[in-house]
Amino acid sequence: MGNFKRRIVQFATALVTNINLKGFTKGTIYRGNSKKICVPGLNCYSCPGAIGSCPIGSLQSVLGAARFHISYYILGFLIFIGVLFGRLVCGWMCPFGLIEDLLYKIPSPKFKIHKRLRFLKYLKYVILLVFVIIIPMFFTNSFNMGEPAFCKYICPSGTVLGGIPLTLIDKSLRPALGFLFQWKVSVLVFISVLSIIVYRPFCRFICPLGAIYSLFNPISIFSFKVDKNKCTSCRACSNKCKLDIEIYKKPNSLECIRCGECIKSCPTKAIKPSFSIKNSSKSSSENLKQKLM
Repeated sequence: MGNFKRRIVQFATALVTNINLKGFTKGTIYRGNSKKICVPGLNCYSCPGAIGSCPIGSLQSVLGAARFHISYYILGFLIFIGVLFGRLVCGWMCPFGLIEDLLYKIPSPKFKIHKRLRFLKYLKYVILLVFVIIIPMFFTNSFNMGEPAFCKYICPSGTVLGGIPLTLIDKSLRPALGFLFQWKVSVLVFISVLSIIVYRPFCRFICPLGAIYSLFNPISIFSFKVDKNKCTSCRACSNKCKLDIEIYKKPNSLECIRCGECIKSCPTKAIKPSFSIKNSSKSSSENLKQKLM
């Protein structure tokens, strides 16, 4: 039942943030006032249905602008959502996360990431630093505008939700397609195929938005709690987790997207979701103590 609820929320979020359905028939991009507002998940500005802005795309635009290099609104939005939910956004509100989940349901051999390769989880932080921050800020064109490197060269969400629909609808765009579009489609195909056999590879290894939200997981108001009096360390939660997290040890791991599968699998009901400022404050103080010690 929990998984059904999550799927409903995922579809509802994808629909609400891409509710401009006439954009898909006319091949136009919505430019109303709501485009000034960021949505929580990775959702391309250029998608014909998008009625809001992607926080990563917005951050790149501001950092690469000729006059402004910081936006307190965008940073404030990311901090607010991060403190409130952490990576719950990745598991419940991101349209591309939904696409990955559906791809993983395709019958095929499934592979878990070997322990020796789990260092790849740090790649998303490198992508955040290099493609979202450094390149837009310091690599500029003749108009002193930065390069939106992540959106331009990597983001598969922009390709599947924006680039492909627009080129299918508007024939006049097709003659202008070149190597860059072919490259983006190749990236999308690679991630899509990988998503069939490996659970959420884009979220785990590439997504800079997930990297930002992950930093808030240990201190977010929404969190998972493990009752040590009930937990028997049976590892049922870890065995169920598709992201290979030892939930009974690290219920608020940086990699946890809070899908809730661990909660359903626990035989003693030791894992529970919690939404409390007190939990956030307690987690923050515990993290600070660990660093000081």
